[in-house]
Amino acid sequence: MTAPTTFSVALHNETATAQLMADLALLVGPGDVITLTGDLGAGKTAAARALIRYLAGDEELEVPSPTFTLVQGYELPPFPVMHADLYRVEDEGELEEIGLSPLPEATLVLIEWPERALSAMPTDRIDIALTHRPALGSNARAADITGYGKGAAQVARLKALREFLDASGYIDATRRRMNGDASTRSYARLLRGDGIVILMNFPQRPDGVALYNGKSYSAAVHLAENVRPFIAIDEGLRAQGISAPAIHHFDLDHGFLISEDFGSEGVIEGDPPRPIAERYEAAIDVLAMLHGKTLPETLPLDGQTYDIPAFDIEAMLIEIGLMPEWYLPDRNAPLSAEKRAEFFAMWRELLKKAHAAPRTWIIRDYHSPNLIWLAERSGIERVGVIDFQDTVLGPQSYDVVSLLQDARIDVPETIELTLLSRYIKTRRAADAGFDAAGFAELYAIMSAQRNTRLLGTFARLNRRDGKPHYLRHQPRIWTYLQRSLAHPALVHLRDWYLANVPPPQTPPKA
Repeated sequence: MTAPTTFSVALHNETATAQLMADLALLVGPGDVITLTGDLGAGKTAAARALIRYLAGDEELEVPSPTFTLVQGYELPPFPVMHADLYRVEDEGELEEIGLSPLPEATLVLIEWPERALSAMPTDRIDIALTHRPALGSNARAADITGYGKGAAQVARLKALREFLDASGYIDATRRRMNGDASTRSYARLLRGDGIVILMNFPQRPDGVALYNGKSYSAAVHLAENVRPFIAIDEGLRAQGISAPAIHHFDLDHGFLISEDFGSEGVIEGDPPRPIAERYEAAIDVLAMLHGKTLPETLPLDGQTYDIPAFDIEAMLIEIGLMPEWYLPDRNAPLSAEKRAEFFAMWRELLKKAHAAPRTWIIRDYHSPNLIWLAERSGIERVGVIDFQDTVLGPQSYDVVSLLQDARIDVPETIELTLLSRYIKTRRAADAGFDAAGFAELYAIMSAQRNTRLLGTFARLNRRDGKPHYLRHQPRIWTYLQRSLAHPALVHLRDWYLANVPPPQTPPKA
């Protein structure tokens, strides 16, 4: 059994308490339990309130003490939170009545006065013991933070994060929560007198169990499992004249970094959102410029080197395998062994063309959520690129597909074709030997590959990770897939999909 981990923090005022709880909020999630112990007036409710307000992104959110209601629930942007106070609980049997036995799933639970039902507390938890410290000031507290079970690793990480912030000069900065993504990373804005920066928490973590020849899904398809690729690719992109954020501080061992904040001005507008023509043109010009260069396949990294992995056929096949593994069962259309063999045989043959094509850096999720508009810069430097840690070596068409068949927003086919033509013209102007027809075929193949994978990815995010909101993107992905399957090179694949892959359900309107 994992030994408990403890460290202590002096909290001179409520601001220091809010900073500590914001740091903890960066590292916990649904299913975690935080207990708060201490005498009356020790600051337990103030600490819980600070964490809830941070997760809500609302410093004025009403967070009353649940002393009389016993339990208060909050539906917050990242996940639900339950705040409980057991001071008036006299028997552990009462926990079932108030919804704490069993503990709710997919919810972060904060419990004050856990000692009233100590034997009912989970073995995996984080305890924060608060005590008065009048010698440090009238409002000063000390927090002794102890992690039990899996909480021990979280508390050790919290200690490392606090040390990183202290060494970087940001321990006293104001924290502001940022929305996360589909990964295990989390982010915060740090506000200090001289400006704003972004803190990234990038824990070392594989995606999935070792099901793919002894590798996790992330290792098999070359998704970053730690912060190292982000730092190497960031410097690589900046060296090529692309606006990636400057990294000010990093901790390779623990996976923390502090970087330039590009703000939040995007490349889309309206409701429903649509591309802003000028900004998408600049974004396609970034790719045309990058793909016209001979790029290094090894990059420097903190006195060492980082080898960019190749997006080989096996990795591409594992990606598209998510569709029969997750999407088709959801549509009540599982494949027989024979049909499954047909599927992979067709794809293996198609992907030989992609594998033989000239290689470039594939940024991989080069689309609207990861592109920031930097109006004060000029030319292609106006496009800020913020998500690139999964970069691999592969066909030039892949990122063009990512942008022009944006998984998160509808890109009308007329805009897609206009921007595709712009890319081809730019490439031809720089290289008279550029093969436009060959590129168009590779565009169709990589579109079919990417969108097949996304059908499976979004089904997996729903069923495995409890993120149903990704299902709303499936009809859009299906539309893009039909466009690519119309290419003559994909006629056999189109016929097979027509016979074996049903379209997604249209989600109900909100």
